[in-house]
Amino acid sequence: MAANSTKKKPVGKMLVMGLISIALYTYLLSNQDQVNSTFGKGGWYALLPIIVAFVFSFVHGSFTGDFWTVLGIEAAKKKREVK
Repeated sequence: MAANSTKKKPVGKMLVMGLISIALYTYLLSNQDQVNSTFGKGGWYALLPIIVAFVFSFVHGSFTGDFWTVLGIEAAKKKREVK
């Protein structure tokens, strides 16, 4: 008897991460002057662009990974080397 290999597609998570990604980009682009003045203060504020880049990367990467999974496109599995 074959095992059921159908997995539930993460449509809900994809939509949530997509909406969060759109909100982040919208805020960033609509408030460029405020973001630039805050990031340019120096000191500990210099860490903010790095933190923001990680947040954008995580959210957008999660959305993109779920998007391809929903479409049914998965990474190739490594073949086991036979010795």
